[in-house]
Amino acid sequence: MGRGRVQLKRIENKINQQVTFSKRRSGLLKKAHEISVLCDADVALIIFSNKGKLCEYSTDSSMEKILERYEHYSYTERALYSNEDNPQADWRLEYNKMKAKVESLQKSQRHLMGEQLDYLSIKELQHLEQQLESSLKHIRSRKTQLMVDSISELQKKEKLLLEQNKTLQDMAKAKAKALVQNAAWEQQNKSQYSSEPPHAVISDSVPTPTSRTFQTRANGEESPQPQLRLGNSLLPPWMLSHVNG
Repeated sequence: MGRGRVQLKRIENKINQQVTFSKRRSGLLKKAHEISVLCDADVALIIFSNKGKLCEYSTDSSMEKILERYEHYSYTERALYSNEDNPQADWRLEYNKMKAKVESLQKSQRHLMGEQLDYLSIKELQHLEQQLESSLKHIRSRKTQLMVDSISELQKKEKLLLEQNKTLQDMAKAKAKALVQNAAWEQQNKSQYSSEPPHAVISDSVPTPTSRTFQTRANGEESPQPQLRLGNSLLPPWMLSHVNG
């Protein structure tokens, strides 16, 4: 005899509930993988436990692409059957589409930050690792390019500063040369002025040796006085009277 139909109802025992959830989840993931391989179908499976933990499965096309296709298909199908007299329906569909896309992006961002990786499969982890390596490669390439550009800019500034420094040195040398030439010119002019002979000025009120000699000679010619020689010396005239007396 075959087994009778099992009546489905909520399991009250928390332990039995958790055990059953783990078994059925594994079986469901297995069936999803089998149908994706056997039928070459894109499968996306999302499960939330009663505690809020996420468990998902997707084929190689990734969960984001499958959800995108689903949103596009659902939006197109609903737009065909929506009431044209109610334009708010389109806005609600667009809002739900954008909301799902934002949640998908937030989830992808959390995965890139290394969060909520417990329920990812090996293929998903490998894909995430490849994304991180590719991002790191682009970041390093951009960093290297910025460093090269910065070095090139610094070299240009250095060349400009060297040219300005050379110009200032040339100006300083020219100014120093001009100062030396001016000092030599002034020194030459001073030496020319000091080499001219001074003019002799003879005042009539100040007697000179020449005038005194001429006057003495003139007085001697007019009134010669006798002089007495005593030995090798001459006696003045006023002493002759005392000697003769």
